[in-house]
Amino acid sequence: MVITMNKVFLVGSGPGDPELITLKGLNLIKKADIIIYDRLASGDLLKFARNDAELIYVGKKSGEHSYSQDEINKLLIEKANDEKTIVRLKGGDPFVFGRGGEEAKALIHSGLGFEVVPGITSAIAVPAAANIPVTDRHCASSFAVVTGQEDPKKEEKIDYGALGADTVIVLMGINNLKKIANQMLKTRSKDTPVAIIEQGTTVNQRVITCPLKDVVEKATQTKVKPPAIIVIGSVVGIREILSVVPKC
Repeated sequence: MVITMNKVFLVGSGPGDPELITLKGLNLIKKADIIIYDRLASGDLLKFARNDAELIYVGKKSGEHSYSQDEINKLLIEKANDEKTIVRLKGGDPFVFGRGGEEAKALIHSGLGFEVVPGITSAIAVPAAANIPVTDRHCASSFAVVTGQEDPKKEEKIDYGALGADTVIVLMGINNLKKIANQMLKTRSKDTPVAIIEQGTTVNQRVITCPLKDVVEKATQTKVKPPAIIVIGSVVGIREILSVVPKC
């Protein structure tokens, strides 16, 4: 199939703090004719858009979608065919549970070009902002990033208890926290440290820590709401040490 010069830029906006977008991503926002943006892309970034740029919100959250994924794909194709510069602004990184791959395939199948502009994924940036390194040579030589919301049509489901990484990072897992915790308790100590980081890297960041055995009760008590990331493993204990060191 011949690819035309029409191009959609799939831009990762980073984990929440607008200052964590890449320079390339910001420059594209400034130049774009059309910006099609998600719920988790910081609204502050839209202040850099041209006054005449068309801004289209296509955000999704559990149980509430302004556009379905098929509708978003069709919108990208329709706008790209108008031969304008389009930024598809996505939270985190477009290819880390961001459905960027689906959108790229839809564009390719329509004979349209695209370019991915990577973003800092919340999977590592949010724990870092909470003083939790996802690896540590003394206790964590590996980490796994998993989704807490799988496609219901997917035949083989994640067995969270079978994940062998030292650190497990769960994105979009709050609504399935009980299932995740129960599976992990089958293979991990009930005292394994857990952190739930709500609205990470933003001014509203909140961090809740507790043993794995108490995480469901603690999340209920503290009324945790998405967006939030769950970090499970010994590295969570490092937060207590790093949080007492004055920041530069």
